[in-house]
Amino acid sequence: MPRFIVRSFRPVYSLRVTALACAAAALAPGLGGCAVGPNYQRPATAAMPASFKEAPEGWKVAQPSDEADRGDWWTIYHDTQLNALEEQLDTQNQTIAQYAAAYRQARALVGEARAAYFPVVSASAGATRSRTPTRVSNASGSFPSGTINNNFNLGLDATWEPDLWGKVSRTVGAQEASQQGAAADLANARLSAQATLAQTYFTLRSLDAQQKLLDDTVRAYRKTLELTQNQYAQGVAGRADVVQAQVQLQSAQASAIDNGVARAQNEHAIAVLVGQPASTFSIPPSPLDATPPTVPLSMPSALLERRPDIASAERKAAAANEQIGVAISAYFPSLTISATGGFESSVLSQLLQMPSRFWTLGPSLAGTLFDGGLRSAQTEAARAAYDQQVATYRGTVLAAFQDVEDNLASQRILAEEVGVQQQAVESAQHALDIVVNEYKVGTTDYQNVLSAQTTAFQAQQKLANLAGERMVSSVGLVKALGGGWSVAQMDRETGDVNAPAPVPASGAQGQSGARSGAPA
Repeated sequence: MPRFIVRSFRPVYSLRVTALACAAAALAPGLGGCAVGPNYQRPATAAMPASFKEAPEGWKVAQPSDEADRGDWWTIYHDTQLNALEEQLDTQNQTIAQYAAAYRQARALVGEARAAYFPVVSASAGATRSRTPTRVSNASGSFPSGTINNNFNLGLDATWEPDLWGKVSRTVGAQEASQQGAAADLANARLSAQATLAQTYFTLRSLDAQQKLLDDTVRAYRKTLELTQNQYAQGVAGRADVVQAQVQLQSAQASAIDNGVARAQNEHAIAVLVGQPASTFSIPPSPLDATPPTVPLSMPSALLERRPDIASAERKAAAANEQIGVAISAYFPSLTISATGGFESSVLSQLLQMPSRFWTLGPSLAGTLFDGGLRSAQTEAARAAYDQQVATYRGTVLAAFQDVEDNLASQRILAEEVGVQQQAVESAQHALDIVVNEYKVGTTDYQNVLSAQTTAFQAQQKLANLAGERMVSSVGLVKALGGGWSVAQMDRETGDVNAPAPVPASGAQGQSGARSGAPA
């Protein structure tokens, strides 16, 4: 079948068989016209690796049953307080509410675009009374007069533009892809808020653990001060030892107070996330006492189907591709079919009688002959917008793999560091016990006690920090893997049962192919 060929400023129309076929297809019930423009195929990305580089030995590869929608992923941490906060966030977080409204708007725009498939029918009714001036002549002469006229009308107007070149179908396709993208954006906003809440919560619990450590340290330093005062009273220690012990205690007390600032700020951040005023929101202190659970790893290729940000970027590329067809359709003439009918009479009682009826029916064909390169510029802009979205999609995929590898490396390295740091804490505590005993019998000076206390405290503080970092990193890994989300969930939410199936990265992809009548 001959095709329409479009060049930069000189569209050439081969209107013989193709135009008749497109018109017949557009006018036939249930059929569409010939949609011009490129058909969409998922853009190619870099070849998927067989496994994650930073996955350590012992990490469990997900089985098919693990690919099911995990939903409330935060329950793997078995923390009832966190579970309650996540439930509040899902219904009261204002960022999620914004994206939910944006999704509803995108869904409404799909209905708006689909309305163009149907004719527009309007009704009108009117009544007018007018006076027409005239001059009446008789034997006495000529004088002005007037004629009173009444007019009553009742009518229907209908206009319909068949989708000959696929402008409407392309617009609908673009809006449907945008709706899917909005659903993915909503899922991504929800996942980000959930992960931020969990990470902030574990940071708060880490601060509670540090507070307990600081409180224990203050009590230990107070006992050391009492010991030093006793040594001074017995003439064994000097006054400088007492002052140094007081400074050590007061510094620890100041650190304990300062820790409350960071905890309050994290508590306030959680209040905002769950949609509560910071002034009335509080979380009881509870030191962190948890280790990261094992997170099953999917194959790297599955990451494309489990990250909502990747799905959103891919759907935006699909929407941009449809806009190319919309721009190309402007090269072709538009057909409009109009019909008007109704009743018109000067006598109201005769308005609905058959002699008062009127009607008109006819098509009109209109096309732009010269526009100074407007359509060419719009088409090039649409193609550039598509290329931009493709680059965004590919960049999002690369960033997703970086995110997973970063958190895998963090989990592996932090686990090793915690083991070494635990040994350091034990060694530092043992050294402190030895030095304190030696100080009690007078075989060492107080400087060694201060040094041992500082070393032991720093080792314990670092271990507490590492515990919090491991939990935060664990949440980051779950988020990087997509939480419990999947593309199938997006398709269910948008009602798209004909969504494109996942395409392997090594498959033939890119902007190619065309529907019937697509320009070369």
